[in-house]
Amino acid sequence: MTSVLIIGAGLAGLTAARELTRHYRNVTLLDKGRGVGGRLATRRIEQSRADHGAQYFSAKTPPFQKQVNEWMQAGLVNEWPLQEGSTEFQHPRYVGANGMNAIAKHLARDLDIRTGERAVRLVAQDSGWRVETEVGTTYQADALLITIPAPQVLALLSESGIDLNSTGLSVLKSIEYQPCIAVMALLNQPSHLPAPGYLKYEEGPVAWVADNQQKGISPNQPSVTIHASHPYSEAHLEEDMNAVGRELVNHLADWIPAGSVDSVQVHRWRYSNAERRHPEAYLAAATSQPLLFGGDGFGIGNVEGAVLSGLAMAESLVSRLLPT
Repeated sequence: MTSVLIIGAGLAGLTAARELTRHYRNVTLLDKGRGVGGRLATRRIEQSRADHGAQYFSAKTPPFQKQVNEWMQAGLVNEWPLQEGSTEFQHPRYVGANGMNAIAKHLARDLDIRTGERAVRLVAQDSGWRVETEVGTTYQADALLITIPAPQVLALLSESGIDLNSTGLSVLKSIEYQPCIAVMALLNQPSHLPAPGYLKYEEGPVAWVADNQQKGISPNQPSVTIHASHPYSEAHLEEDMNAVGRELVNHLADWIPAGSVDSVQVHRWRYSNAERRHPEAYLAAATSQPLLFGGDGFGIGNVEGAVLSGLAMAESLVSRLLPT
């Protein structure tokens, strides 16, 4: 029976796993975190929900448009009318109806997912791959898919003694990410952000601020999400996050009055936006046993690119491993 192991339970890994389970019964995902979704991240703070990773997504390609239509019919996503009053958004943007992470949880249903399992070593075998994790667990599979950010991939390959040049993986070094500091502010009254609930800045410490109540994911208690600009995030990534969070909130006093802020939480995204991506939807290693790499650092990037990467990896693997 063909077995597949996927490292990374973000959107690309979850999408690949769902597609592969249509062909193979033995598909397992590993993720170092406590939950699934990667940057499809939603935090519950008291009676509020706040998306603090990906804020929305578009659907430009037919395969992803088909997927989004299915999600809409299931009540999983809603349209967020960002184009109102702006010439920047010329086609629909979508959000998870109960937060972006609800999409990841929907994709994760019935899958074999092992969280809290950070892969630290890969070993090629005659019959496939052996993966060792930080907690001492060992997994074996016929094929291996890796969807974590490229810098983490490079560290894993180095720890495993896998030569990039001989396996055709040196292009992984060209993928570059920008960091982002995300701030979630719980409010005791609605923000002053104009409808439909967002502001985007081209310069300064703040790149983006969204009102989660106007967005439709936090009807019971208002909150806002602030994304710091990439230069600010890079300069302050190792500082006290509480102080950084308060500074960013204070910068938006016209829209978020100081007396309205009950609490502030901060999350560091070291690999937020793939500024430079591999142009193809995935990368296959020149190894005797299947080893594929994908994620939002490949193809068109972002949410849509991650889904397309997962689909492309699954399709490639099925073609290579048939019959099932």
